[in-house]
Amino acid sequence: MPAAYTRVILKLSGEVLSGDSRDVFDHAHVDAIADAIIETVNLGVQVGIVVGGGNIWRGRHGYGEGMNAVTADHMGMLATCINALCLQDALERKGMPTRVQSAVEMRQMCEPYIRRRAIRHLEKRRVVIFAAGIGNPHFSTDTCAVLRAAEMDADAVLKGTNVDALYDKDPRQHADAKPLNDITYTEALGIGAKVMDLTAFTLCQERSIPEIRIFNLNDPQNIIRVAKGEGLGSRVHI
Repeated sequence: MPAAYTRVILKLSGEVLSGDSRDVFDHAHVDAIADAIIETVNLGVQVGIVVGGGNIWRGRHGYGEGMNAVTADHMGMLATCINALCLQDALERKGMPTRVQSAVEMRQMCEPYIRRRAIRHLEKRRVVIFAAGIGNPHFSTDTCAVLRAAEMDADAVLKGTNVDALYDKDPRQHADAKPLNDITYTEALGIGAKVMDLTAFTLCQERSIPEIRIFNLNDPQNIIRVAKGEGLGSRVHI
């Protein structure tokens, strides 16, 4: 089956890098994710990645305990850089050319984010991992993924997470929660969907991102299935 997309932004929550372990990284699971990304590239899909930092640090944990919100978010941005380097290492050990571009300059470890350079890397079949969010506090990595999708002219944002779909209410708290397999951005905003923050959905709508696909990443092969258009999870669209 051919790929359903030409260029995508894959959004990975930091927690998926922990797999089922209690460690910061489950290296076997990270390797399995890397294998799936490589197979997706081999289908002909250009892949940019935005990874969260929740397996290491979430900003809201800090300011929930009284920490300055900007400082807490800066720590979260650094956590995404650690995860980006981990994922880069896993990909490059398997022979996949990869670049990490950070919105906060740290030239000894990665490139600064430059849009035209990122597009050129993608065109050369390199995986580009976008680190440090958008470089400013108060914005989530979900919003970063949508912004990079708009800047890269991506066909879709593929959000791999620990739930299998977008629900009308939190399935962990409500036994009668129903999956929403096909929904518009307007409808997602109307129900206050929690699987992505509302700023991200609003930006998708404003910038006409064709779709977000939300799917479960407990099985890394789901990345390939989604790239082939097999219809897993939920599709959120214009």
